[in-house]
Amino acid sequence: MEENITHIVTHLVLQLAVILVAAKVAGELTERYLKQPSVLGELCAGVIIGPFALGALSIPGLGVLFPLPHAAHGAAIFIPVSNELWSVAQIASVVLLFVAGLETDLKQFLRFAPQASVVAIGGVFFPFVAGIYAPVLMGFTDNPFDTMPLFLGCVMTATSVGITARILGDIQQINTPEGVTILAAAVVDDVLGILALTIVIGIAETGGVSISNVALVGGKATGFWLALTIGGILIAPYISRLLLKFQSTGASLALALGLAFIAAALAEMFGLAMIIGAYSIGLALSGTELKERIMEPLESLFHGLVPIFFVVMGMLVNLEAMTASIGLGIVLTILAILSKVFGSGLPALAVGFNRIGSTRIGIGMLPRGEVALIVAGIGLARGVIGPDIFGVAILMTVVTTFLAPILLVPSFKSGGDGLTKH
Repeated sequence: MEENITHIVTHLVLQLAVILVAAKVAGELTERYLKQPSVLGELCAGVIIGPFALGALSIPGLGVLFPLPHAAHGAAIFIPVSNELWSVAQIASVVLLFVAGLETDLKQFLRFAPQASVVAIGGVFFPFVAGIYAPVLMGFTDNPFDTMPLFLGCVMTATSVGITARILGDIQQINTPEGVTILAAAVVDDVLGILALTIVIGIAETGGVSISNVALVGGKATGFWLALTIGGILIAPYISRLLLKFQSTGASLALALGLAFIAAALAEMFGLAMIIGAYSIGLALSGTELKERIMEPLESLFHGLVPIFFVVMGMLVNLEAMTASIGLGIVLTILAILSKVFGSGLPALAVGFNRIGSTRIGIGMLPRGEVALIVAGIGLARGVIGPDIFGVAILMTVVTTFLAPILLVPSFKSGGDGLTKH
């Protein structure tokens, strides 16, 4: 047993070394020559070294660097990396969103929260409708309310707050009206997405929907998020003063990270993504003295750990699986782009943003990332969708994730105020 654990840890350490080197080399090339955020290079690096590409090659003396995990008892595999590597990536995503929350201007966030809610509703409704009707139009099913198209609809509603937060952070646009609206809307998206997924799972398992179950899940998720955010804001000054009383080196940073991990774990327990909990507690602490004390050492941890998350996201790409239903994949991807950009952008026009601002918001809501993958994986594991439809979901996820930084960066660099003039 001890030798087995030693082997696992040694293999993981080697994987992390390769990931970090690949991430920094690819990020440097992307920033220097393509003039794009390093996150794009990190995603590309993951595709290249992942288990469906170079990572599948056997190295003499080492074996396969990134082997596909074995399915237990015939279960479907939808996360093609080891549990250990996936866990490290999730820890990195918690750090990413904690930092994003700390860097967010709380007053700006609260000011644009109502607008963000409107944007989020549009960004869920229109992609969901597009997702359930795309398979019907392509002849894969006659009924848009079968569980397969309903799961695709859920996949389409996702917004990866982690990827968008990284892009906005890289170009220093988190605290713009568009930036805080995108992040707040992405958080609301997660709550609405949980509700939609609960309904679809209920249909898949029982053939019907329990209103009481949906209300319970939705109330629990929404209630926890509001309690964590509002409660965190109210007690943040006391938390700051308490943690700053510790005098030992690095104590305030370690305790703040511990708080972020607790919030992340609680969020998962209440039906939300861990990253939502981390972002909410970071947002609560964003106006405190503690934030000023821990930001510099936290940035060092950020740059060493967070690239792992994006490389692992790239590793999830299986180009071969995407070809099985390429026609549906292309249609779904086009609809995914249009329904998010217009579904989020048009409501933004109605709540105080001009054409420039609404375009930025629509593009910022575009990447599906890890959220869509997990939803699609639930469908695959439950037998609701097959590997071909899962490949379609992956294609849509990959294209929207890679497209977001390419489009979002120029939309901000072109300049211009995103708010309607009064």
